[in-house]
Amino acid sequence: METIIQWVYIVFTIIFIALSILYVAIATIATKMAKYYKAKNIYAAYEDILSSELAPSISIIAPAYNEGLTIVENVRSLLSLHYLKYEIIIINDGSKDDSLEKLIKAYELERIPYTPLLGKFQTQPIKNVYQSKSKIFSKLTVIDKENGGKSDALNAGINLAQYEIVCCIDVDCILEQDSLLKMSKLFMEETDRKVIAAGGVIRVANSCKFQFGKITEVNLPKGLLAKMQVLEYSRSFLLGRLAWSKLNGLLIISGAFGLFDKEILIKAGGYSTNTIGEDMELVIRMRRYMEETGSLYTVVYSPDLLCWTETPESIQLLGKQRKRWTRGMIQSLKAHKIMFLNPEYSFIGTISFTFWVIFEWAASIIEFFGILLFPFLLLFGVINWMYFLSLLACVCVYSWMFSLWALYIEEQIFHQYQLKDLVKLIGCALIEPFVYHPLITWFSIEGNYAQLMSQKNTWGDMQRKGFENKK
Repeated sequence: METIIQWVYIVFTIIFIALSILYVAIATIATKMAKYYKAKNIYAAYEDILSSELAPSISIIAPAYNEGLTIVENVRSLLSLHYLKYEIIIINDGSKDDSLEKLIKAYELERIPYTPLLGKFQTQPIKNVYQSKSKIFSKLTVIDKENGGKSDALNAGINLAQYEIVCCIDVDCILEQDSLLKMSKLFMEETDRKVIAAGGVIRVANSCKFQFGKITEVNLPKGLLAKMQVLEYSRSFLLGRLAWSKLNGLLIISGAFGLFDKEILIKAGGYSTNTIGEDMELVIRMRRYMEETGSLYTVVYSPDLLCWTETPESIQLLGKQRKRWTRGMIQSLKAHKIMFLNPEYSFIGTISFTFWVIFEWAASIIEFFGILLFPFLLLFGVINWMYFLSLLACVCVYSWMFSLWALYIEEQIFHQYQLKDLVKLIGCALIEPFVYHPLITWFSIEGNYAQLMSQKNTWGDMQRKGFENKK
């Protein structure tokens, strides 16, 4: 028993030290990159991109399933983007609500002739394709098809897309009006590596106010759960992804908003319909394709505020979302397990992929079994309280430090929240290790169990409150 306990202590100590070193390194790199981007782009002439012939043409593809509550406002947001040459393709993926009817009425849609096999990828049957009778909405196309899931819907949109860059988004998101300008700049900058994908910062829209598809007032969410997600998103987007982008090791572009080189996306096989983590799986597969063909490439990331999304405000909905995310991650890692610790895939295989396997997947399982082991150690009276309390204190201090670090970068770049809101977020950070983190760990375990039991992949219907349309 003593030997087992000693090994438990050793394992947890090694994990903590490794995570601490990695996250300090990630946060340091992210801070330098955030300052670099801020200094670089403060005088950027984005208006020149509007008139530049070099600016890439963009096809925005947005799948929709039961999004009737917000779909009209969200499409209006897309139509008001500041960009010259782009199209919008909304895919109604067999919605059971009034999503299609609302789109037809709001945007004066009418059926147009279409070819059943529109392009490269096989998808569920397409019922109709619509375009607007109004020149004001000439950029908008709507595909109405049988339900096939998000990946199938995205592939249907890619089949119809006519431009060189595809922008895949969640239709329940609101984009900043200059988001395409900032993202297209990443594809236009001179580099010896081909940019195959690009992502940016996603922000929590709960309690914010919108008017005609534009944000008019930024507010901190009212609910504690949503506030916790603000912290989580700040850490993820302003620390983690920014640092991995600098290292050219980014393995995920958020499904809420990402741009992809259409040629490489098609050559890599499009979106997989065998996973519910289509965003991560696609990026890994595109990177794997480029590595196996010996091509020079990069996946880039912008710390600019680009997209707003509504996050779950109930434990039940949050659980469904995180369970789905965990399953998607497992499916993506499993599909490309050949890359694990494989030097043939250079930095991606030896470092990035390995990091995800050990620290994003396995760490939560180890933590969960450590929690299960604690009552038995307590029962047998063999807990080293000095070690336990010291480790707990260190974990909490590091958690607080990284949250405050993310808030610092948040304030340096965006200045979105008032001082009272920042104080509230700091308060949330103090209780997060004891309230929010255990929930996320449990949802991760549920996701692992669901994947182990081979439960059916689903869209994951998320109930929305909708955006507040107030000035």
